[in-house]
Amino acid sequence: MHWNAVAERFTPPARLAVIGDPIAHSRSPQMHNPALKACGIEAQYIRVQVPVGQVAEAFRQFAACGFLGVNITIPHKFEALDAVDVLDPLARQLGAVNTLAIRDGKLYGYNSDGPGFLRSVKEVFGVEVKDLRVLILGAGGGAGRAVAVQSALEQCPRLVLANRTAAKAEALAAEVAKFSPKAEVKVIPWTDEAVAAEMAGIDLVVNATSLGMKSGDTKLLPAEALQARHLVFDMVYRAGGETPLLTDAKRAGAKVVDGLTLLLHQGAISFEHWFERPAPLEEMREGLRNAVMT
Repeated sequence: MHWNAVAERFTPPARLAVIGDPIAHSRSPQMHNPALKACGIEAQYIRVQVPVGQVAEAFRQFAACGFLGVNITIPHKFEALDAVDVLDPLARQLGAVNTLAIRDGKLYGYNSDGPGFLRSVKEVFGVEVKDLRVLILGAGGGAGRAVAVQSALEQCPRLVLANRTAAKAEALAAEVAKFSPKAEVKVIPWTDEAVAAEMAGIDLVVNATSLGMKSGDTKLLPAEALQARHLVFDMVYRAGGETPLLTDAKRAGAKVVDGLTLLLHQGAISFEHWFERPAPLEEMREGLRNAVMT
């Protein structure tokens, strides 16, 4: 592939990208390009499909072509961890890289999943994760791990992990307990009965799975377990509607937030790493809102 030709084909030239496999669904360009324009930055953000096993080579090509940074999505976050020159301590703790900054030819790896989660909770619910008892549904994957580790680093008082594969949740519980020795860290079976039994001692429910994106997906928890005092964070979003979890939560009177807010704050954090300045959050929010509506 003639990467320089690809980059210069755009006006302004491509200098930022999101990679994944597949990647055509990503709405990150519609969020980042308005931000670049608002800040007067002569650069464009594009999608690039990169096959599994080619992340390190892609990073080298991006650097050679004068790119400033890259976002990394499924399935490349773990591969990216080993493809950078300098790994941010938080990215090491979270075990994945989803943001690459290229400075003077060097590759710097960051993770915005955990910090984006914290900012989303603060913006929508007006509270800090350190003050909440958190239940994570789907604690075995990358998103669940990021939320669990970040919650433990914030010293949340109680952290309950549910996962279809119990061994993964047990391993994560042992790890996060090191970050928050005073917190109660508990693993439960992911059954309606077990989840319902925990809800009295939970403030924030987090869906860290992809369930809810498609019609017919299995319900995450019994609707009657949700109460008006609960905060519900669904890390996925459904274009043109809301997930069943959020529908059930709203019916119970609970406050909710979906994955679009998380994507917004992840994008803002990436922007800050690339340009070392505050991100134009409202322009990014508007671009993302328009992308979802079309």
